[in-house]
Amino acid sequence: MSTATIRNVLRGDGDRFVYVVSALAALNGLLFGFDTGIISGAFLFIQDSFVMSPLVEGIIVSGAMAGAAAGAAVGGQLADRLGRRRLILIAAIVFFVGSFTMAVAPTVPVLVAGRLIDGVAIGFASIVGPLYISEIAPPHIRGGLTSLNQLMVTTGILLSYFVNYAFADAGAWRWMLGAGMVPAVVLAIGILKMPESPRWLFEHGRKDEARAVLKRTRSSGVDQELDEIEETVETQSETGVRDLLAPWLRPALVVGLGLAVFQQITGINAVIYYAPTILESTGLGSVASILATVGIGTINVVMTVVAIMLVDRVGRRRLLLVGVGGMVATLAILGTVFYLPGLSGGLGIIATISLMLFVSFFAIGLGPVFWLLISEIYPLSVRGSAMGVVTVANWGANLLVSLTFPVLTDGVGTSATFWLFGLCSLVGLLFVYRYVPETKGRTLEAIEDDLRQNISLAD
Repeated sequence: MSTATIRNVLRGDGDRFVYVVSALAALNGLLFGFDTGIISGAFLFIQDSFVMSPLVEGIIVSGAMAGAAAGAAVGGQLADRLGRRRLILIAAIVFFVGSFTMAVAPTVPVLVAGRLIDGVAIGFASIVGPLYISEIAPPHIRGGLTSLNQLMVTTGILLSYFVNYAFADAGAWRWMLGAGMVPAVVLAIGILKMPESPRWLFEHGRKDEARAVLKRTRSSGVDQELDEIEETVETQSETGVRDLLAPWLRPALVVGLGLAVFQQITGINAVIYYAPTILESTGLGSVASILATVGIGTINVVMTVVAIMLVDRVGRRRLLLVGVGGMVATLAILGTVFYLPGLSGGLGIIATISLMLFVSFFAIGLGPVFWLLISEIYPLSVRGSAMGVVTVANWGANLLVSLTFPVLTDGVGTSATFWLFGLCSLVGLLFVYRYVPETKGRTLEAIEDDLRQNISLAD
């Protein structure tokens, strides 16, 4: 790409500028994924540095989830009040502080504090990344670009596995945790080149700025889109957070909360956080288990790319049905494999392959489509706050799974635990079939108009 072309893209050249801006915003997802995945390997060596009870061990692993729930609880309102762009900058700064605190932690309480700080940034990022991209992207590529955030989440997880493996021989967990400072700096610098969301600008009376951003991010149809945004803003001028419980908004709230919970209770983050532990039970050593998680992380990234290629062609709903259906099948197989004796032999290979297939089906369905849908189905005036409520539910379910997975496997066994996840996935499949809408190719204003006219989202 020539220097002149790069200048044109940064000034704004339709879809090309949108791709650049969306890629920068998606770095939120990379930080999100990196800081959730890095603990899986680092924790194997943290135990050698501090004397900890099982309860403290659980607090260290799940501390980021608690912080993420807190960050998500206020992140939506901050996104509505301060703007999407400013919250991205705040998230980058908080990421840096959290990673630095963990890297230099002299005691367990300081380490836990670092995990909590990192978690707050994860909570911010999980809201503002997909929210910003969905509002700045044109309808015909919105699905793929918003799903780019999930691709960066999976890339961040894979990157964390590589970092874990690189420092595994030395047991350098501080370097593992501190590595998160690097992408945080990149995001903070990148935000300086990003415009604010045109919808947020318009809602806050900055119409000329909104028009300017749309001209930079659209090849045509700027006036028509501005008219649609204006009509929506006027219609919802008195809409507030309390209106999330209003009858006309209830279907969207049910869809968001349902998908938020099912994304977690189907077991994906039990695999992400405890993959080395699960693989060790198949006979692999610590370093080999960390290396094997690189394979799982790679599958996660590849299948997320597949989802991005399909989401604006096949549609959100169909990808969810295929993805969740595949999760039901693979969890049934995993439960059976762990139920049978001789796991370290041929059954261990089947277990590893089934684990990869489970991650694959998640990566084409619940992984990216959940974040995409919740950025699409809520009205502009409460979009950030609504995503905050839904994301809090998501992180709450994540926290529950991460805390209970070791207890479940110890109490009822690994096989029964996977079967339980499979049952949750089956219920989730029925939920998707009954309630989840198709939003492919529709403007955000048209989706909101259906809600206001009491047209079923699932129709």
